[in-house]
Amino acid sequence: MDEGFRVALTASLIAAAVTTTGIYTIRRFRSWGRRNTMYFVSFAAGVLISASFMHIVPKSFAMNNRAPVFLLAGFFGMYLCNRFITAFTCERNPDGQCGIGLVPLLGIGFHSFIDGFVYSIAFTVSIFTGVLATVGMVLHEFPEGIITYLLLLKGGFSERKALWLSFVAAALTTPLGMLVSYPFISRIDRSFLGALLAVSAGALIYVGATHLLPQAEKERKKYSLLAFLAGIAVAVVIVASGA
Repeated sequence: MDEGFRVALTASLIAAAVTTTGIYTIRRFRSWGRRNTMYFVSFAAGVLISASFMHIVPKSFAMNNRAPVFLLAGFFGMYLCNRFITAFTCERNPDGQCGIGLVPLLGIGFHSFIDGFVYSIAFTVSIFTGVLATVGMVLHEFPEGIITYLLLLKGGFSERKALWLSFVAAALTTPLGMLVSYPFISRIDRSFLGALLAVSAGALIYVGATHLLPQAEKERKKYSLLAFLAGIAVAVVIVASGA
């Protein structure tokens, strides 16, 4: 086992642990979390949309000339997933709320899986590059776990199911992505990673713009705009740390 593999695995496990801590924290204080779900939704919209446009999209465009096509594919792919989930998986739920939990779950899960690829590649370049990438990426892991768990609860899932689904999608997928990608890291070229990042950005933009923001607007809370602006501010910090 080479040093790069050990360090990349450790970094991805740290990211998973931070996400799990977020899930545990919001479950521990679930009554407070339920009362303030819309603030987390507004915050999440600010983070996902801003981080995608300011960081993931430009990076993918720089890595792959056809990234706009993959960006569009990610966006409409999530739209089709949403239509499928609403029409079939959620058909027994008359208010259609389960899609609010499942669609973001898919988008965040895919993005976290690609994060594992990024850890593999960054630490293959150098330990220093990997550390810089880790600092920027770990910043969004804690709220990501909270957001995933609360959206699943709002979608009608039991606390137990929401706990396990959010853990698998938001936390476990990162080290899994690292383990899957590392043996093939020499074959994953810059262009292919750019395509994956573009698909990921399209999925996250869809989740933020068509699921989270409309929910925040529908249940307008007194300070939801401030929560949205706080999400944008956190995204700026993430981008600045990863620059």
